[in-house]
Amino acid sequence: MPWFPILLVAHIMLALSLLLPSLLLPFLLRGGYADGNQRPGPLAAPLLRLQGTGSVVIAIGLAITGAGLLAVLGPDLLRKPWLLAALGIYAVNLLVAGLVSRPNLRRLLGMREPRTPADAEAWRRGARRQRLLAYAMALATGVIGFLMSTKPEF
Repeated sequence: MPWFPILLVAHIMLALSLLLPSLLLPFLLRGGYADGNQRPGPLAAPLLRLQGTGSVVIAIGLAITGAGLLAVLGPDLLRKPWLLAALGIYAVNLLVAGLVSRPNLRRLLGMREPRTPADAEAWRRGARRQRLLAYAMALATGVIGFLMSTKPEF
């Protein structure tokens, strides 16, 4: 039984479940929660459910499937510098999503009803920081795509 397709699909699904809420929710929830509107839109609702699932379980699954992919594909893949760079950026991006972005989003979502204008301003500042983090994560994802499509030899 070929393990590669199973591991690849599982790894991609787990990576998407960790990264998508971190990348998209800061933009989909822009301003709504600070203004007291607590109903997420049709795109934000499933991402909020995904955000609430176990990050630790997803991270463990990613580590297991990633190690399985390396075992199936062989260690000679790690001799390519562009792939090492892409894997390093990917690992950092996943760590930022799991350890920084998701907890910050949970904290922002916990500040649902601002009681004072200062609360609303604090929410906006936190949301702005979260969007900047999402931009950085999207840029890192783009760099990974660039490295994988061009396969530069350095």
